[in-house]
Amino acid sequence: MSNTLLTPRTRLARYPDRGSHDREIIHRILDEGFVCHIGFVVDGQPYVIPTAYGRVSDDLYLHGSAASRMLRTLEKGSPVCLTVTLLDGLVLARSAFHHSLNYRSVVVLGHASLVTDPSEKLAALHAISEHIVPGRWAEVREPSERELKAAAVLKLPLVEASAKIRTGPPADDETDYGIGVWAGELPLRLETGDLIPDPSSGNTVPVPDYLRNYSRRR
Repeated sequence: MSNTLLTPRTRLARYPDRGSHDREIIHRILDEGFVCHIGFVVDGQPYVIPTAYGRVSDDLYLHGSAASRMLRTLEKGSPVCLTVTLLDGLVLARSAFHHSLNYRSVVVLGHASLVTDPSEKLAALHAISEHIVPGRWAEVREPSERELKAAAVLKLPLVEASAKIRTGPPADDETDYGIGVWAGELPLRLETGDLIPDPSSGNTVPVPDYLRNYSRRR
């Protein structure tokens, strides 16, 4: 298997030095993200829908209601564009024009297919759950047969994909470095807050370690 996901459609034209088609880099960004945005077209109208996802090797899995317009459209083989973006900081320059963001992003192109095998469908839902909260699936009730029938799961192979990453300080014009304005980076990160127990549990169930030590850094 090639370690690159470069194709003519995923070749970067704008700032190619910030890009990568390396499979491992793309996997790392996808594994840290929470939400992907799915772009697709219905009757000439573009839509972009946020949703959760999970990854198993080189396949991404999406799930939702079997009645979802997005899933019903994609399962017919419509082209799809999936994006994930991690915002790492604000880049503050001495000029308004050169302000930027530090980020890591992935764009995946392709066609999704409906998962019909019951064991693969359950494994895909497990992967999505573990992607969001590792360790949770082992504690909760698994989906019932009725719930599985009400849910649709799609598989999107990682065949065409690119990553783009910006890091570091602002890139000001040489003539602007003498301006008396603070410039630099304001790092941003996703942090957990205090846990809020469900009142119906009576606060008697201890907090599991996977929540007490939860982190998105993988």
